[in-house]
Amino acid sequence: MTVTVPTRASTGHGSQVAARADGVWKVYGSGEAQVVALRGVNVELERSRYTAIMGPSGSGKSTLMHCLAGLDTVTRGDVYIGATKVTGLKDKALTRLRRQQVGFIFQQFNLLPTLSAEENILLPLSIAGRKPDQAWFDTVIETVGLRDRLRHRPSQLSGGQQQRVACARALVSRPEVIFADEPTGNLDSRSGAEVLGFLRDSVRSFGQTIVMVTHDPVAASYADRVIFLADGAVVSELHAPTADGVLDMMKRLDTSAADIVGARDATGAEG
Repeated sequence: MTVTVPTRASTGHGSQVAARADGVWKVYGSGEAQVVALRGVNVELERSRYTAIMGPSGSGKSTLMHCLAGLDTVTRGDVYIGATKVTGLKDKALTRLRRQQVGFIFQQFNLLPTLSAEENILLPLSIAGRKPDQAWFDTVIETVGLRDRLRHRPSQLSGGQQQRVACARALVSRPEVIFADEPTGNLDSRSGAEVLGFLRDSVRSFGQTIVMVTHDPVAASYADRVIFLADGAVVSELHAPTADGVLDMMKRLDTSAADIVGARDATGAEG
């Protein structure tokens, strides 16, 4: 199977770019143990848009998100958040960047069990020594529907409610971009749909930028754009995706990945 490989996964709309990777390589280990996770990735993520990153297992999608978010370093190339060059930042500057310009939503919620929902939501601002904008806080709370749950601790909340707390926590500091890593992975379909709907609404209503890694075609269909990786490289993308369209592309990529592995195994056997 042949998959069309663009020379650059670009927004193409002339809009401002919230995050981008320029010729990014990520290599783990060395010698026979070397693993190339990313291969010269060039991608621009448009401001005030909802972008999903997908690909077969081992395609490099989570590695790309971690590099873009400053959670992992790149082997070669450059990463930017807005106008800030992330590559090469010292620890203090990198910590400041993540506190002020980046929001995170993880599969495991990552809430502190001893804090109330409100305290968890405000924790990033507290750590940064910033006071919340009360009007914006109220808007976020109303949007995620947590007004009557603010004094509850995580153990008193359902999984969907806990993830909505995590979404509110990411949004309350008004970051340049929010990175979401499999945000519905631990939720049932109804709770997952609520979280995905909130993320989509935060883009449409508030102009937030969302970048989400997912394996779920239904989750990806909530996005404005889906970027597909295979074998560490960007191989295709879809705009205004549907679940069926995403599923079809993933089936093609899974077949392609299996062909690549088979070819490598054959080459190794011959050697």
